[in-house]
Amino acid sequence: MVSVEKKYLSYFVVIILLVGASIGMVHYKQLLESSSETVYETYFLIFQVLFFAVIGYLLVSWIFKLIRSYRLLKNEKLEAELSLLKSKIDPHFFFNTLNNLYGLAIAKSDKTPEAIQKLSEIMRYTIYVGEKNQTSLKSEINYLEEYIDIQKIRYQKNVDIQFKTDVEDESILVAPLLFIMLVENAFKHGIESLTEDAFVHIDIVQKECRVTFEVINNFESKPEIPGGLGLKNLGKRLQHLYPKKHSLVLGDDKNIYHAKVTLLTE
Repeated sequence: MVSVEKKYLSYFVVIILLVGASIGMVHYKQLLESSSETVYETYFLIFQVLFFAVIGYLLVSWIFKLIRSYRLLKNEKLEAELSLLKSKIDPHFFFNTLNNLYGLAIAKSDKTPEAIQKLSEIMRYTIYVGEKNQTSLKSEINYLEEYIDIQKIRYQKNVDIQFKTDVEDESILVAPLLFIMLVENAFKHGIESLTEDAFVHIDIVQKECRVTFEVINNFESKPEIPGGLGLKNLGKRLQHLYPKKHSLVLGDDKNIYHAKVTLLTE
């Protein structure tokens, strides 16, 4: 309420100054035309300077207001885009995970309760932590571990799954849900397509302000590894969240797929 009152008071003062300067210019202009007194010319110039100063103030204020409005709209658009990208990630992930649980339930596996508990932890993280702008690297690692544990429960065949971390500071902040799509793709397009000798190797290294996430997996020979919407969304999120402070490298060679994300957190 106080800020609103100050705003209207400033408008009132500006209007008074503008009207007063206009009246002063007209008055002394008339006196100057009917008299040769130089003092009238001085007063006229004073009111003229005041008039254009007020006009300049209004013009500059208007420009700054436009700039603030543009920045506000840009930030709102960015937040909306990031929320949309997250909403595209989450259903895809949960759809695949629920399919995993369905398979366990059909097989009447004793591991079903454990998998459901881990899924509830994943849902909690996605719903509550995923909405935040940042979370600790430790939380993100725990989230990935829960997902990998569900996959270990699901697969009955001999699969080499490794998750290694080399972290100096677990409290360092990163954007949530950045790495899950790469891990999910490694299982979906790697392990599921192989009947033997399947592997997924995941590494997270954090040194000072640099975080490196790397996943390597093998896959069945195909003309093209499907990238899908998830990888495109990941690229867009990285561009929004870490402009000029990230790299995303994707590639394959001899049925080995390699994905690497590097973040600069400062």
